[in-house]
Amino acid sequence: MLKGFRDFILRGNVMDLAVAVIIGAAFTSIVTALTANIINPLLGAIVGKPNFDYLIGHVGGGVIEYGKFITAIVNFLLIAAVVYFFLVMPTQYLLKRFNPPAAPPSTKPCPECLSDIPVAAHRCKFCGQPVAA
Repeated sequence: MLKGFRDFILRGNVMDLAVAVIIGAAFTSIVTALTANIINPLLGAIVGKPNFDYLIGHVGGGVIEYGKFITAIVNFLLIAAVVYFFLVMPTQYLLKRFNPPAAPPSTKPCPECLSDIPVAAHRCKFCGQPVAA
């Protein structure tokens, strides 16, 4: 029973997921600080107010605070942009630079005998069957 639990916990994808959650939680504070302390004040300097919490509507006797919803959307878009431009794009650039694209395969399996034959072959050299190009 404990051996199965140990195997489950030490499986690669479980450990990778745990590390991803921990790093994601730590990165959240960085992105939040960037948007709250740098991007929102810049937007406030350009637009006037960095948040829209002051926008409210009165319907009947109720108050609809649609400004908070707009602020949440703007914050989401800012965080998504920060993640994309400061994380995804540099990572893709580095991966492309250090991992060149793989060469196309030079062989293909024969449908009749399953031997490996050159991609350009029209007939299998092992069983003699015609092979579609």
